[in-house]
Amino acid sequence: MELLAVGLNHQSAPLQVRERLAFSAEQLAQALQSLSSRWGSRPFEAAILSTCNRTEIYCASEHAESTRIELLNWFVSERQVSSDRLDSHLYTRPADEAVRHAFRVASGLDSMVLGEAQILGQMKQAARHAEEAGTLGLMLHQLFQRTFAVAKEVRSTTEIGAHSVSMAAAAVRLSQRIFGDLRNRNVLFVGAGEMIELCATHFAAQHPKHIAIANRTLERGQQLAKRFNADTVALADLPNLLHKYDVIVSCTASTLPLIGLGMVKTACKQRKHEPMFMVDLAVPRDIEPEVSRLDDVFLYTVDDLSGIVQEGRESRRGAVEQAEAIIETSVENFMRWVQERRLVPTIRELQEKGQALANFELEHARKMLAKGESADAVLEQLAHRLTNKFMHGPLSVLHQSSPENRDTLLKLLPQLFSTRQSN
Repeated sequence: MELLAVGLNHQSAPLQVRERLAFSAEQLAQALQSLSSRWGSRPFEAAILSTCNRTEIYCASEHAESTRIELLNWFVSERQVSSDRLDSHLYTRPADEAVRHAFRVASGLDSMVLGEAQILGQMKQAARHAEEAGTLGLMLHQLFQRTFAVAKEVRSTTEIGAHSVSMAAAAVRLSQRIFGDLRNRNVLFVGAGEMIELCATHFAAQHPKHIAIANRTLERGQQLAKRFNADTVALADLPNLLHKYDVIVSCTASTLPLIGLGMVKTACKQRKHEPMFMVDLAVPRDIEPEVSRLDDVFLYTVDDLSGIVQEGRESRRGAVEQAEAIIETSVENFMRWVQERRLVPTIRELQEKGQALANFELEHARKMLAKGESADAVLEQLAHRLTNKFMHGPLSVLHQSSPENRDTLLKLLPQLFSTRQSN
């Protein structure tokens, strides 16, 4: 089985391409089943990691190159995208490159926010979804377990996550550039997931005048609202309430925009063209991109925030180098395990042949004993016959080999047939 990682991220593809390939948590089970069905009875393992910044498939199969083509075709049919357009954005990481990539992603080295911790939890969710779907085999299970251990070591022994500027912090900074002090501003959060919770924490620290949370599941919205002394509103009421809010931050798992151009236009008129600051952290997007054309609206997406969150990378160069060193050592260790796994069928076959040979000679020895032969003579003959049969194969190969191959074999024989005896 060969490891392979195929996908795209914020560095290889723009937002409008990434959102076409994004999978919500509810879609992953069906997607994994659809993906697995393409391989039929052929050995195949797969896990899908889908976040606002990346969609990646980690898999193990018998042929890496044909698997990459299969994955590209699957993306095209599953998401109805052009193969030519998609192919220019996809990257492929085979074998040790796939392992290194997984380790770097989980450690926050490949994130838009250097050292961000949320990606590790998302990778754990990807592994859990694959396990539930029955597509997480031995190879990927081992890869993910090693990945989690490496990420933990990187975060506990380096300063990779120190002083990082998160998306939430960047959103607060941008809103302050427009409004200055947020104490007299109303803030609306659409969604109630981890990212919204993080954003709410940052904005609440600025003591805005009023906070509200709109979420599809009322109970989840109420739980989050209670933490921040906020109100809850229904998603269906957004068209009537949007004009009351100066700051709107949205991040849901919706596959279609929740806030359209017409809704925002109406809100702007009701606000008498008072500025609105909007942040869309969802992939696919929650807010129609045409909203950015409105004069009174400042709309930012995850890609728009990338410049701000890059701050501080230079000051953590030493931590990055230390993390990369940990990852390289871990990649070597994992690939050593992969190589050892490839030896298992050969070792098992040798053991089975050796056992079959021993059983045959034992049966022969028992027959000799039954005929009245002395035990010493039978044992001596047993040892002689086993030795001859054991050495027959290697000696035949040695005699029949070419001169150049014979020199190589002569160097290997002392290692294969160690003269050291064990008690």
